[in-house]
Amino acid sequence: MFSTGVPTPPLFVSDGDAQLLTKAAELADTSAGFTAPHPNSACLLFNGNDIVGRGVLYGQGTTSAEVQACRSAGERANGCTAYLNLEPGDCHGDDSAIYALKQAGVSRVVVGIPHPLQHFRGKAIKELRKANIVVDVLGENLPKNTSTEQALKACHYVNAPLLYRSSLRCPMSTLKYAMTLDGKIAASTGHAAWVSSKASRQRVFATRGRSDAIIVGGNTVRRDNPKLTTRQEGGHLPARIVMSRCMHLPEDAHLWDVSSTPTIVMTQRGARKDFQQRLEKKGVEIVEFDFLTPKAVMEYCYDRGFLSVLWECGGTLAAPALTSGVIHKVIAFVAPKIIGGTTAPSPVGDMGMVEMTQALNLADVSFEKIGPDMLITGYLQPIPDLRLQVPDGLDELSATEAASFEEKPTIICFYKAWDAMGAFSNFSPHAIDIGNSEGGAVQWTSVEHYYQAQKFTGVQDTLALNHIEQIQSAESPEEAARIGRTLAKQRPDLVRSDWEGVKLEVMYTGLRAKFSKSGWRRS
Repeated sequence: MFSTGVPTPPLFVSDGDAQLLTKAAELADTSAGFTAPHPNSACLLFNGNDIVGRGVLYGQGTTSAEVQACRSAGERANGCTAYLNLEPGDCHGDDSAIYALKQAGVSRVVVGIPHPLQHFRGKAIKELRKANIVVDVLGENLPKNTSTEQALKACHYVNAPLLYRSSLRCPMSTLKYAMTLDGKIAASTGHAAWVSSKASRQRVFATRGRSDAIIVGGNTVRRDNPKLTTRQEGGHLPARIVMSRCMHLPEDAHLWDVSSTPTIVMTQRGARKDFQQRLEKKGVEIVEFDFLTPKAVMEYCYDRGFLSVLWECGGTLAAPALTSGVIHKVIAFVAPKIIGGTTAPSPVGDMGMVEMTQALNLADVSFEKIGPDMLITGYLQPIPDLRLQVPDGLDELSATEAASFEEKPTIICFYKAWDAMGAFSNFSPHAIDIGNSEGGAVQWTSVEHYYQAQKFTGVQDTLALNHIEQIQSAESPEEAARIGRTLAKQRPDLVRSDWEGVKLEVMYTGLRAKFSKSGWRRS
């Protein structure tokens, strides 16, 4: 257990506490699919026998769960207990979540897990204890029983992608497939529509919505011509990644339509440059590797900030992904059908194993009946538990971080609001006021809201005006970005003619408005 330097009373979490922490974890999961994967946090305020306030982080750059809960509780928050599935992670320079709990008069805080990211871990707990608020952390010198273990499992599960990323320096990777009872993912002709039931396919759409990206191989593109969408109106749309060393891909494919959802083709350096250029003209992003491997792709996805990746590839790509150790979880839909065929493809290709003792075993396996199908879920690598015994006075480190202290990069990364320098991000939850032509000011929820709307400012078109209003009222910066980027791709004629020349100045205007608003941002 890491030391906060502040004496604390004996720790005790009751069965009732554990049940409320489990409820907080369940609440934290409710934004999944509506926004891109992010640290999932929720706050429940309990006073007497009632929940008097609740809040959930909707998306990156939105108001923290703690602030929402304290606002909803009002005066009833005084003297209450706050249940947080995740330690607050205020990366915005204002410690708003901690401040809200202190100002509301919360007397006790029960935390499910310390924050997985090192630049947050233990800091909120320390600050709350300094304010004489009793803080109990599940799993730290607390009695173990069924209810506390279930609560801890729920808190780990809801932030599994963040735990994998911080511990293994890799996005959480899930391999998904559907097969018949005799282990086939298609007939010997390649026909595969449909192996599983409609109910199972609906679950797949929901799973896609929880992912930053979906990965397929060239064989899947050639054979199935998939769209890889979530089939939902609005909400988060994961990037679609195609892995192909040789770029022997069809000229026309659903994935080359990037009007609403981005596509990234990852390939070997120099492969079919002419075809790469044709794809780039359609808006497809090309990423070249010296040697394309599942591990290299996952390292790239980590650098890009992804938390969760879904592999929907065939057996040829699934095999090296499994043997390279980048797959953490498997979800398999088994349909009560038998198709046969000695050449019919199976979910996983040759992995070089010749004895059953070499087989990969899943842990924490669960079974769920979905329509006529059976869904089997299990983990090849358990969800990391980042608690680590370290000397007093040191922050808690993940196993990876403790093993090797890497030199800090010379480039400061701040795209994600939860990054160490998240206050610099366009997506940080700081409203800005921008003067208008009438001498007044317009308030924008974030810099990203303002930036996206300016693409269409001055364009005399009803659709452009409607989208400016949608951007301004978007619940999260990411939703504002999705609306603006989608319209710009679908209707480039609605983007103001001088945009390429003024967009940097627009960005500077937004950033100046944010960092000049108060002292802490200037610092």
